[in-house]
Amino acid sequence: MNDHKINILIVEDEEFDVKRVQETLKPFNEIMCVKEIVSSGKDTLKLIKNNKHLFDVVILDYQISGGLHGEELIEEIKKIDNTLQVIVITKMTINQTDLQFATQLIESGASWFGTKNPTDLDYIYQPTDFVLAIKNAYEKRKLEIEKEILRKEHSSSQSKLQNNVQKMIKNYFLIGESAAIKSIKRSIENYATTDANVLIFGESGTGKELVARNIHYYSQRKFENFVTVNCSAIPNDLIESELFGYEKGAFTDAKEEKAGLFEQANGGTIFLDEISELPLLAQAKLLRVLENGEIDKIGRKKSYGVNVRVIAASNKNIEMLMRERQFREDLYYRLNILNIQLPPLRERKDDIIRLLKNFMEKSCNEFHVYLPEISDEGLKFLSNFYWPGNVRQLKNVVQRLVLMGASTIGIDEVEAALGIKNQGAFGGFTLPIYSKEEVPFLKEAELEFRKRFVQFVRKNSRTDAEAANKLGIARSNFHRLCKELGLK
Repeated sequence: MNDHKINILIVEDEEFDVKRVQETLKPFNEIMCVKEIVSSGKDTLKLIKNNKHLFDVVILDYQISGGLHGEELIEEIKKIDNTLQVIVITKMTINQTDLQFATQLIESGASWFGTKNPTDLDYIYQPTDFVLAIKNAYEKRKLEIEKEILRKEHSSSQSKLQNNVQKMIKNYFLIGESAAIKSIKRSIENYATTDANVLIFGESGTGKELVARNIHYYSQRKFENFVTVNCSAIPNDLIESELFGYEKGAFTDAKEEKAGLFEQANGGTIFLDEISELPLLAQAKLLRVLENGEIDKIGRKKSYGVNVRVIAASNKNIEMLMRERQFREDLYYRLNILNIQLPPLRERKDDIIRLLKNFMEKSCNEFHVYLPEISDEGLKFLSNFYWPGNVRQLKNVVQRLVLMGASTIGIDEVEAALGIKNQGAFGGFTLPIYSKEEVPFLKEAELEFRKRFVQFVRKNSRTDAEAANKLGIARSNFHRLCKELGLK
């Protein structure tokens, strides 16, 4: 497989939508190449059969005309080449909030789905997410091909698996040297030596899955599967079949046997994210697995034994949910044998600059842009920002900053990336950011406010005379004020 370019097959029957995809991918021609374009399901299968290993990613219109489309077509593609990744694009007429629709797509073999632009624009809706999905699908294909090779080459499989684990550890490295992060790293090291269940607490975006992966890849289970389950994303009526699987003929649509997520994680680790969102009925079934190590597969008379380590996570106060009878107390104690509390980013400010630089270097490499410089004022603003979305928000903001294309990032670019510019009655004027560790004297705070406010008024005035008039002072007094504040 070509390591330098992602070979793409477009399956689309509308010429305008083909052009949308092509226009969206045009800036990434160095790493992506549209090899073929077909307009029907039958032609798709014929082309893939005759050109095995030519394509890495299939971009598929869900509503393509003809008898063969949607989930059925995806399943037939995966039968020919299970490593081939399928990205589905749909019209806005499909209910994008329908979790069952999303689940069906993923179950059939799709790796991602998104929408075409609802307007007559010549690119795909949310183009950055679309391009990143293609890159992630390509990386997934490479890993799956590597996994197949490892199975065939049993004699050298151990060393290759070890290298792969080392890559994973490098990719999921926990960044930070603050006291809180050092403590978490010690906990990871200790918890990795046992098979006890772990419960991770922390706000959204603090890196709960990252910690879970570190525990897994440092443990004796590192060569086995790490299966991630977002409990809040699975519809209630599908939770049992998703977690525990079903036998062929167990119900009307059960045309073949399905391995549940616990079965897929057998020998490895399962990460139950947002465990507090699990319905009470599913909590009871999960408790049985934790107590007996057995799953009840739908349609199977006998229980099935599994050896799985469970790591769960929540951003809610589970003890409060127990008092409200929304979470089982016995399940809580089964899960909470070991626990880790992740601090919000605002409580580990020493790590913000390290995280910022790491995300910036990765983003520049990913988007093939030059590494910009950040002014001291910009760094201070970012360091003292509240970060309600934590590390996830910081990463998102860094990507915006990189894609702005500025050679030097100052306070204006930072405010724009954070989405706090041009808001409120002052149309972009922001108050200075202070932290509880660095409280300035009142005179210093007043001086900073006066300086920023005068800069703001001056920037939004055509002349100094107009700025003085807006401030309600004489022009000579305005010049004197600027001199006092150190403004040229």
